[in-house]
This record gives sequence, structure tokens and C-alpha cells, in this order.
Amino acid sequence: MTNKVKQKLTLDRLATYQIKVPGKMDVSQTDWAVGLKVTFENDGHDPPVTILAGEFDQAALHGLLRRLYSLGLPIISVLWVQGGSVKKET
Repeated sequence: MTNKVKQKLTLDRLATYQIKVPGKMDVSQTDWAVGLKVTFENDGHDPPVTILAGEFDQAALHGLLRRLYSLGLPIISVLWVQGGSVKKET
């Protein structure tokens, strides 16, 4: 029998999130993207999508969402990756 520990989502605990926004963002020159893994989806038929992934507490997640809003980027989705581990990159 395996003993699985479920991660409890709280306001102050780090959790892994994936945020999708439309378009192909160039975040290489931005200081706010430090620690984010940035990837792109493009199936050839639809416009590209940028995926920002990393570990945040709730305050940092809200800050990132506000930053994206200030850039005029609509949010396609925000996904909590339960028990997820996203390698941090710049």
C-alpha cells in the first residue's frame, strides 16, 4: 500500500502554477520573469500560446496576474499543478 501525502493549498505555501496567455511573449529582457519557465504552444492552426510556469505563493501569483493585466494580456487559464514540480528557468 502506498502512502500518498496530499498537498494542501494555502495562502502562504508555495504551489506550482501554469498560466497561459495568447501570443508568443518575449520575456528574455524582463526582470519580472526571473524564476519562470516559459514555453510556447503552437499547433499550426491556432495562434501561439505562451505558458508561464513556476512556484508561487498566493500573493506572488496575484502579482504576476496583475503584471500580465497591465501588459494588456488576456488570461486563457491558470492551472494549479498539484504535487507538480516545474524546473525554474529564466
